Amino acid sequence: MTDLEQMGQKAVQAKYILQKLSSEQKDKLLRYAAEQLRLGRKEILAANAEDIALGEQNGMHAGLLDRLRLTEDRIDAMAEGLTQVAELPDCIGEVMESFERPNGLKIEKRRVPLGVIGIIYESRPNVTADAFGLCFKTGNAVILKGGSDALHSNIAITKILRRALSLCDLPEDAIQLIEDRDRAVTAQFMRLNQYVDVLIPRGGAGLIRNVVENSTVPVIETGTGNCHVYVDKDADLAMAVDIIYNAKTQRIGVCNACESLVIHRDIREVFLPKLAEKLRSRNVEMRGDEQIREILPDCTAATEEDYGKEYLDYIISMKTVESVEEAIAHINRYNTKHSECIVTNNPDTAERFLNEVDAACVYVNASTRFTDGFEFGFGAEIGISTQKLHARGPMGLRELTSYKYTIRGNGQIRG
Repeated sequence: MTDLEQMGQKAVQAKYILQKLSSEQKDKLLRYAAEQLRLGRKEILAANAEDIALGEQNGMHAGLLDRLRLTEDRIDAMAEGLTQVAELPDCIGEVMESFERPNGLKIEKRRVPLGVIGIIYESRPNVTADAFGLCFKTGNAVILKGGSDALHSNIAITKILRRALSLCDLPEDAIQLIEDRDRAVTAQFMRLNQYVDVLIPRGGAGLIRNVVENSTVPVIETGTGNCHVYVDKDADLAMAVDIIYNAKTQRIGVCNACESLVIHRDIREVFLPKLAEKLRSRNVEMRGDEQIREILPDCTAATEEDYGKEYLDYIISMKTVESVEEAIAHINRYNTKHSECIVTNNPDTAERFLNEVDAACVYVNASTRFTDGFEFGFGAEIGISTQKLHARGPMGLRELTSYKYTIRGNGQIRG
């Protein structure tokens, strides 16, 4: 069994070295690591091919296979993510606020690394590079536990990143990968609070629930994505069709894909045939309420479960409402606090939707697929937090930091 105690000790040793690095040293390493990922493209693709073959043999769902699959373009995107992180301002050491007390004490609130970050994730091997880049830039060591379905890919990527660190005379243990498939090791990792400062799960509802319920390490919860698009009575219908088509079909196996539609009843007769024609071009199965099925007879009846489902498939649920109030109520009942969208040309309706929908990211007239650290300009992301404490939404550099107070005096004592 993997010696997690030893991994934890190595990570703690590495974090103290990382915290001393200058911005220039960190950025130089990230650019070099990006170059090494590109040079190691064949090595990574060969490893990924093994994972894909095993996934296909095991009957892996198409959406999960898409998450798992690497291509030259996706490897280039991983490398570009590291380059973008290198180009971002270094927030470590930033003075967040400063003030002086009447007794002369000068107090500063400074941004510092979290320390050692643990990440448990499924399927997506690109997380390995993204997590390293963001953690390294913020002076954090990272211990990764990827899913067994992406093991070969994760090993190949980690090997390249550790080699880059070594060639730059930096600690390889800035990134460590738990290769053991034993679930007991994962359970032990979740209790490594002596060494790990925070644990971040990325994956399906089962994984996230397991970590939240069983970890003794503080957890930042990244949630599943039952994302909605609400088409208002004042919507540009052509725009709505394009947004829904993109949000649903551009990539089905991701948490920011649209899974549910909410449609104002006043526009259903004109809008639904246009939407259905577009969705049928990608063989999207539509599941709707009775009012939807009056217009689309080939639409399957939606169940209560459908309205709360993250399909990760070419399936979408549809609900008819009579007002923006009803749309907001439906979304707040069934959503996962991830990403929600309204399509409307009414600014008052849009503002109400923005203010009242409870989610990490709320859009007006744009695809939910933009909920992504890369798209937000963060270079990459560690995940999409759907909780409200510490971090919410795409987690970039600042979300991987804490702060401490530094106090300067000249002999003050407390009476």
